[in-house]
Amino acid sequence: MTDRASVIFGNPISKKAVKKAEKSKKKFARKYGDDSGADYSVKIVKNACLYEPLGVYDIRVDEGEGEGEVIPFDTEKGIIVGNIRMGFGHYRISMAMASAAHALGYTPYWMDLNSYPNTTCTKVIGAQNDLYSMGSRLSQKSKLFNKKYWEPLNYEGFRQLTYNAGDQKNAELMAPVYKNIPKDIPVIGTHVWPAQAALHAGMQYVVNAIPDNWPMALHLAEGSIHTIQTQQSYMGYRILNGMQGSDVLKPMPADSLVYTGHYIDHEFVANLEADCDARVARKKDGKPMRFLLTIGGAGAQRELFAAVIRHLLPLIREKKAALYVNVGDYKKVWEQLCKSIKELKDLSTTHFGDWNDTNSFAQAAIDGDVEGVHAFWHENIFEAVYCTNLLMRSADVLVTKPSELAFYPIPKLFLKRIGGHEKWGAIHSAEMGDGTLECEDVPHTLQMLDMFLNESELFEQMCERIKINKTIGLYDGAYNAVKIAMGMKEK
Repeated sequence: MTDRASVIFGNPISKKAVKKAEKSKKKFARKYGDDSGADYSVKIVKNACLYEPLGVYDIRVDEGEGEGEVIPFDTEKGIIVGNIRMGFGHYRISMAMASAAHALGYTPYWMDLNSYPNTTCTKVIGAQNDLYSMGSRLSQKSKLFNKKYWEPLNYEGFRQLTYNAGDQKNAELMAPVYKNIPKDIPVIGTHVWPAQAALHAGMQYVVNAIPDNWPMALHLAEGSIHTIQTQQSYMGYRILNGMQGSDVLKPMPADSLVYTGHYIDHEFVANLEADCDARVARKKDGKPMRFLLTIGGAGAQRELFAAVIRHLLPLIREKKAALYVNVGDYKKVWEQLCKSIKELKDLSTTHFGDWNDTNSFAQAAIDGDVEGVHAFWHENIFEAVYCTNLLMRSADVLVTKPSELAFYPIPKLFLKRIGGHEKWGAIHSAEMGDGTLECEDVPHTLQMLDMFLNESELFEQMCERIKINKTIGLYDGAYNAVKIAMGMKEK
């Protein structure tokens, strides 16, 4: 296994930092075991939620052969989307990659490294995921914690090469889940750990799809081709800007970094003009403006969402606004919202746990009329995440923190970020003209809501910019990442 922690793109890491990284790996191994000698079984099954729309197969590890149809790997057209559930963002980027792969005629395989409970890989990722989710929620409750710890960690801590060194050593513990996967099937990692683990396991063709718009060493997987969604981020990664204090570092090689544009599902790109025209037409016809609120996988920002809902409810009664609320797989969040906003439950239609109902509503809403409040909850993680994708096409304004959803082709109202790295998503979106600036408090959030509701200029400008952005390929990142991954194999 190649040591990728001591030197990163030609930049030596201090012996102290390397020793710390090795100590971290040993600590995880003691706690969760070292299964590097394991010979895990692998089987392929149709993804219950995503097979029908996107042709997605799941890669199951350590579940035995099982019963039913034996599905072999498609070693000619197959492409693996390696991911983890850490919030909803990396799953959503994975869905975009799978959608693009399917549209381009390839066979997408879904490989979630956080879904194999008996493996060291999943135990290590799960522990870190739990800590990240707890930190996200705490940062919304404690201004002191957010200012003194969470923002600095997400902004500068993850930025340092020494952090990448630690991740590289820990990722060695994740490599065994790839043991029985054909090594010549391309992998797109939508989080750095699946990309790093794939490289440690000897996968030959790896693309590391970097999220966000703030260059951080956290996202480096040397040996892969790194894809970037923005030109600003490209420059920061190319020179490893600020990743070792004020030191001038050796840059990343030109062939290891590629600007692709935003990672967007084929369904959005293919229908972009029609969806934007429908939004403008609804506005001109005086129909209720549809706002989509989506709560991420960390389950944070409930109080801010409550303020938005309270502000909209009188307008919903007057049929000037309509509201979609997707609480993901956090049913408790909806119950808490209903408890704190007494009239919410009576005004709402719930779409809970019935995927056919959700799908039917989303499809009908594209061309039909919508009134009132519609709430969505799904226990299945794929349904919980993909629900937002389905609803976006018929929504007029997406209300979200500036994370991965900052890159989607829909007018966006940005709530306060969770973690300093996210603010650059709002900055990029505002510069591209398809989203607002980040609203850092409730009064500014409500101001933007009123501007969308009471004016036409801002909203129509965003819709027009989205159509112009498509002509320059801004939303073609998922297609391009898939082409790069398959192209590596063809060389």
